[in-house]
Amino acid sequence: MDYKSLKSIIEGLLFLSGDEGLTIRQIAEITEQRNELVSRAMEDLKNEYVSQKRGLQVIQIAGNYRLATLADHAPYFERLAYSPSRASLSQAALETLAIVAYRQPITRVEIEEIRGVKSERAIHTLNNKDLIHEVGRAEAVGRPILYGTTKTFLESFGLGTLKELPEPNSADNSDSLEEETQLLFSKLDSQQLTIDEIEQ
Repeated sequence: MDYKSLKSIIEGLLFLSGDEGLTIRQIAEITEQRNELVSRAMEDLKNEYVSQKRGLQVIQIAGNYRLATLADHAPYFERLAYSPSRASLSQAALETLAIVAYRQPITRVEIEEIRGVKSERAIHTLNNKDLIHEVGRAEAVGRPILYGTTKTFLESFGLGTLKELPEPNSADNSDSLEEETQLLFSKLDSQQLTIDEIEQ
């Protein structure tokens, strides 16, 4: 493996590791390279982000390296987070929203058990768009946060109350999730059409 490829691989690994980040030792084990070489490549990558004035930076927190955005760009990220656009919901966010809508109050762990994947980013997105919020704490170890939908959610989907949510037919958990997501997407789609008609 040449040095340029190593830096490229490290960059990809940092991206995939997300907020957890990776240590030099972990990267060295994954890439099968010496710690010293990985450490040098990491420093070079870090300096390249700065010298090229890139939109990301390599930071180190508690020994773990990870990619992060620049503090100077925070105002633009806030605009994105609070953008009124609802059509930008990803499949992951829509699935997560369907779970919260139909099974609230619910914890992040319960959401992840239903989806079968981590949902922290989707929850963060929905929270920033004011579609879900904290409604309390579960009576369990660590008192995890319970999530529920907001007034903005009802308005966005043209609902008076949660009782107006379309009723899924399936009893099976995985099928039910797919059906709930589709029902929610259809509701959003029809509501968006109504808004578009009003605006024309």
